[in-house]
Amino acid sequence: MNSPITSLSNRVLLVEGQNDKHVVWQLCNRCGVPLDLRDILDRRGLDPLLRTVGAEIQAEGRQAVGILVDANDDLTNRWNAVRDRLRDVRITVPTHPDPAGTIIEGTPRVGIWLMPDNESSGELEDFVEQMIPAGDPVWPLSQRYIDGIPQANRKFAPPKTLRAQLYAWLAAREDPRQMGLAIQARDLAVDGALCQGFVEWLMALFK
Repeated sequence: MNSPITSLSNRVLLVEGQNDKHVVWQLCNRCGVPLDLRDILDRRGLDPLLRTVGAEIQAEGRQAVGILVDANDDLTNRWNAVRDRLRDVRITVPTHPDPAGTIIEGTPRVGIWLMPDNESSGELEDFVEQMIPAGDPVWPLSQRYIDGIPQANRKFAPPKTLRAQLYAWLAAREDPRQMGLAIQARDLAVDGALCQGFVEWLMALFK
């Protein structure tokens, strides 16, 4: 059974968690994307997000629905999971994601972005890592710090190494903060190619 719709807006972006929500929100603020924080819906995990896709698309007056999920370690599997949910509500989805972000025209318009870049395995942190300013002197130190922790003492799995490095870098800011707040504070840059491509996808989806 689908969960109750939590936004009466004519456009919504479905995300997996709070970090995704606040990174997108701060990007919208920095880059002038007209999307309200209340319309970025944290579904608290992939499965709850997928279960609500149909209800959000079929909501009365809905004009645009965005779906933002991590590719994790299997982009094809994640793409097919989203694709199957959309097919359940008779939306034809391409066989493969568009590297620039997928947008399916219709009523409503539907957009899909697989973090980090629609082509690679990874997650939100891989996207945010690309926002660290070029030549930042602390980033290589943060990488070496995490890499220097013996495997026996690590509390994270190898695929989460970059996440640990990123949080080590965030901890070294003047005012340690979460990823979204680091965007707000301009510790993270929004003018890189990947970030701008994501912003362009948002603008095209929610125009």
